[in-house]
Amino acid sequence: MDMKTVFTIAAAAALAVSPLQAQSQSDVPVEQGPFEASWESLKGWECPAWFRDAKFGIWAHWGPQCQAEAGDWYGRGMYQEGGWQYKYHVEHFGSPAEFGMKDLCHAWKAERWNPEALVKLYKEVGAQFFFTLGQHHDNFDLWDSPYQEWNSVRVGPHRDIVGEWAKACKKYGLPLGVSIHGSHAWTWFEGAQLFDGNLTKEDGYTLNADGTEKWWKGLDPQELYAQRHEHSTGWDQSRSIHGQWEWANGASLPSEGYKRKLQNRVLELINDYDPQMLYFDDTVLPFYGCDDQVGQNILAHFYNHSANRHGGRQQVVAMGKILNDEQKQLMLWDVERGVPDRAQALPWQTCTCIGSWHYDRGIYNRNGYKTADLVVKMLVDVVSKNGCLLLSIPLRGDGSIDEKELAILHDLKEWMDVNGESIFGTRPWTTFGEGPLAETSNPLNAQGFNEGLKYTAHDIRFNTKKDIVYATLMGWPQDNAVTIKSFATASVHMQGKRVRSAKLLGYGKVPYTVDAEGLHVTLPAARPGGNIAPVLAIRVK
Repeated sequence: MDMKTVFTIAAAAALAVSPLQAQSQSDVPVEQGPFEASWESLKGWECPAWFRDAKFGIWAHWGPQCQAEAGDWYGRGMYQEGGWQYKYHVEHFGSPAEFGMKDLCHAWKAERWNPEALVKLYKEVGAQFFFTLGQHHDNFDLWDSPYQEWNSVRVGPHRDIVGEWAKACKKYGLPLGVSIHGSHAWTWFEGAQLFDGNLTKEDGYTLNADGTEKWWKGLDPQELYAQRHEHSTGWDQSRSIHGQWEWANGASLPSEGYKRKLQNRVLELINDYDPQMLYFDDTVLPFYGCDDQVGQNILAHFYNHSANRHGGRQQVVAMGKILNDEQKQLMLWDVERGVPDRAQALPWQTCTCIGSWHYDRGIYNRNGYKTADLVVKMLVDVVSKNGCLLLSIPLRGDGSIDEKELAILHDLKEWMDVNGESIFGTRPWTTFGEGPLAETSNPLNAQGFNEGLKYTAHDIRFNTKKDIVYATLMGWPQDNAVTIKSFATASVHMQGKRVRSAKLLGYGKVPYTVDAEGLHVTLPAARPGGNIAPVLAIRVK
């Protein structure tokens, strides 16, 4: 019997059982206020000043999939026969038919996780806000969720992950963000249908072969997997899911109960934890393209929840991907692992990671992390173009941070301690930069994925605060001399203005001259802030 026949039989058996039902609890009402659940009304959102000032946040993209320490999307890859994660899973845990995602959640204990110490560290490094994973595509909620029994309080660590992060953020004064990825479990977990993805609550009451009870007795695996439905068409479980991401190209469409359940979970999260930011790992918003109302309901609730507590003015930020110009008016555009090659009129964000989104022991072993040098230069580039940077520092399955990551954070802190004033509270100047990369096209790929640029000392980025223009050199010039063309006497950026002073942050005043060629500066031999990127504070009047 071939695999296709096996799958057809399994799918038919699944459909013989009632599909995923809506939660028995009452639906969470959408909070009323100045925003209605419509695209037109939601355009009244404005990015709050506190976020525009913040510029830099750290993200703990951490959940049960990190228990395997085998990279991103492990919960899907473990079901893809022939793939490296499937082979890894069989070697370390056994067949996913017996030890599936539900069991990985159970095995995840987070025994070395100390949220207060981590948030304290992140703030010392320079983070102005913090993000926690709320739930990934694995559909497992990291808070005490009454609308999802598969959550971190009931299974695995038996701790309120979001709640404890929130408490630490409050202690150290960092705004809290929560990322929501769960809408895609419907198609993302389809590979599990060949293994344990069709189990039901009733199966939990069947004794194991040795006569013992199943650990998950009383829990319904379908609340996690949501796979009692027909498989998507036009692709198979070993191939890319991209065609299904936007609920098109043969994607199996989610049930009303599944959509309503996710909406209830997010609204309840907002009510109980009061996050200042929400990140949606979706094209625009959850279920956009098959049910736009869910996303509009969530945004309206989120904005009204804030506005009703701040004198009618919302103070929160929702983030989504692949936004058109109209959608960028109602939420913040997020670019994954990439940077637009030109400045943006509206605030936006880059999200990236120093390694894999979920912890990957292989990246650690081969020294594959982004360096502090690259992180700083990405941050400077992003800020010059009116953006903020959200940086993920992967945590091990046990909740600890490894020594190589600590070294990167140390170097990042060294630069921030000297040069942070050139980042926080700044705004774009009349031009974002000059140099080879500023003159080169580097288009985004889908939601981003164009990072990895080779910045040099010839690339310069600008931003401003009051009468100071910060010019950051993306490297130390070999001869300690630099000419910045944008400050030339005849430059379009200097009409009616002139340079009054120049100093190197962390050092002090430096000699300079200005002529038709530009601003000529001689840097000292000392390199404050580490050997990464010197920042000149240029007073212009």
